[in-house]
Amino acid sequence: MTENPPEGFGPGGGGPGNAGVTGLRRFVKRPPGAPAPGTRAAGTQVPAGLPVQLGSQRRDDPPGTERCEMCQTVLDGRHGHLVDLDKRSIACACRACYLLFTREGAAGGWYKAVPERICHDPGRPLAGADWNELQIPVAMAFFFFNSALGRVVAGYPSPGGVTECELDLEAWDRLATEYPLLGELAPDTEAIFVHKDEVFLIPIDMCYSLVGELRMYWQGFDGGAEAREALASFLAGLRRRAVVLERGR
Repeated sequence: MTENPPEGFGPGGGGPGNAGVTGLRRFVKRPPGAPAPGTRAAGTQVPAGLPVQLGSQRRDDPPGTERCEMCQTVLDGRHGHLVDLDKRSIACACRACYLLFTREGAAGGWYKAVPERICHDPGRPLAGADWNELQIPVAMAFFFFNSALGRVVAGYPSPGGVTECELDLEAWDRLATEYPLLGELAPDTEAIFVHKDEVFLIPIDMCYSLVGELRMYWQGFDGGAEAREALASFLAGLRRRAVVLERGR
């Protein structure tokens, strides 16, 4: 185990939680007047529990302005994210640009639109023995398939950002046959998020949002009350939005 971000999470020990860091997520602290965790400003589509995220800006833009990193259009509350597979980073995109990259192979495959679905399989909670087989030392972690590495990467939030876990790939492959939700994972853009016995398929950017928020609030050994409240809000949002996995799609 190491305090450095796992492969594919971006360089530097800070990882998610530092504004301007290149990785699979970039975060900034909420500007004055921005909604607190678990709340939402009128007209926005930011899921509960996620910190404010900023796209590119111009020097003369008013504070808080977000622009599409493809066409520079000023973003409203309804925008998507793209994974840049070359830089291993996530870019904010207006709705029009986002939809362009939902087609497989768009832009030569350099960019992928981050899906918006959140799924769960309430009939198949994760058994404790199966979780123990993965040898993750905490009760919460997320997993995604890194196409550059050709394997699944695992990590979990910590005071310093993302902590890497050595993942037993044979155990993962076995669990993927036992739990259909794990087999639905889209490379680079989606993650399997596990908290105790709950398993969700979520957009990859939500994982980095959670990591950044917990890091911002973390106090003491166990994270403190504010970090626990942020996690509870995040989980409540997942439970509220998740749809049951459709079999045989």
